Amino acid sequence: QVQLVESGGGLVQAGGSLRLSCAASGRTFSSDTMGWFRQAPGKEREFVAAYSWSGGGTYYADSVKGRFTISRDNAKKSVYLQMNSLKPEDTAVYYCAARPRGSYSTHFYEYDYWGQGTQVTVSS
Repeated sequence: QVQLVESGGGLVQAGGSLRLSCAASGRTFSSDTMGWFRQAPGKEREFVAAYSWSGGGTYYADSVKGRFTISRDNAKKSVYLQMNSLKPEDTAVYYCAARPRGSYSTHFYEYDYWGQGTQVTVSS
């Protein structure tokens, strides 16, 4: 079993930055692909970024490429999402997810464990 706890959300003006953190506990972490997803009101949960456990590759949605950076610290069992140049359309609840021994995926249903989410609101 894996427990994921996100933090770092908040209210920021357009053009600003936030850093989200996700702390994992309960089992090994280094062999999990970790992903960030987001869900805005009335919309489906969408892929934001992922960090593959195999090879350490990082992947991003086109909408955040060049603005967001995913990173991980296996010793701390944590994954981070640095968000720069934020836009109002980035407003959503952001979720951390784990896919044990799975390769990178943009599909939320392929991730087994989820955090409770953290709200990010970007004002114009």
